[in-house]
Amino acid sequence: MKVQLPLAEVYAVLEPGPVLLLSTSHAGRGNLMPLSWHCMLEFEPPLVGCVVSAANFTFAALSETGQCVLNVPTVELAEQVVGCGNCSGRELDKFARFGLTARPAKQVSAPLVAECYANLECRVTDRQLVGGYNFFILEVVEAWHNPAVSAPRTLHHRGFGKFMLAGEELSLS
Repeated sequence: MKVQLPLAEVYAVLEPGPVLLLSTSHAGRGNLMPLSWHCMLEFEPPLVGCVVSAANFTFAALSETGQCVLNVPTVELAEQVVGCGNCSGRELDKFARFGLTARPAKQVSAPLVAECYANLECRVTDRQLVGGYNFFILEVVEAWHNPAVSAPRTLHHRGFGKFMLAGEELSLS
């Protein structure tokens, strides 16, 4: 028998994609923020929608520069990802604090995280929903991945400090 699910826990049922490390750079300073509220909106050009709280340090950098990188970590970086979410870039350099390597991107000023499996360089392409929902629409303008990682074990946030890992692959083609 099913029991009622508190509305505050609905996101844990629907959370679709991997937790990302969203990197920005503003005034010559790189920053990182874990991001799990994102979704694909279009294939070509690739468009990604994401929610970044106006209370986050990242919000100002993304708003002002219109650029970021969506970095896709794997389970090996789980502690660094959680650590980045438990502190503010206003007060410290998260790259240094968590031993992550910033690499220059090709088309945007935000840095790539070298340790991540994949990196998606993005530009904000639509801000219509930022005022009401903090929802940015990003266009991926350059994409990188490590071809040696054939089955990345990405993190999927379930809420309240719990994560699932991407697991078994099923092919139905």
